[in-house]
Amino acid sequence: MALSDRDRSLLEFEARWGAHSGAKEEAVRAELSLSPARYYQLLGRVIESTDALSYDPMLVHRLRRMRAAAERSRTDRAAM
Repeated sequence: MALSDRDRSLLEFEARWGAHSGAKEEAVRAELSLSPARYYQLLGRVIESTDALSYDPMLVHRLRRMRAAAERSRTDRAAM
């Protein structure tokens, strides 16, 4: 399944913004008409696709690594 226009928009937006910030959340609302929670939910789904990996491999690998690190951190905190 090819990337939709929305999927490409999410990836392009994330490539421009990178790190999380309050300004980014405002931009998500203004530019994409999404709540930040919905944006991250959709982005998480998009980065699982092979089409997204083909579209921007460096970005998708970085986002996957960041997600894995966050999951490890949550798991480590829960184990304490």
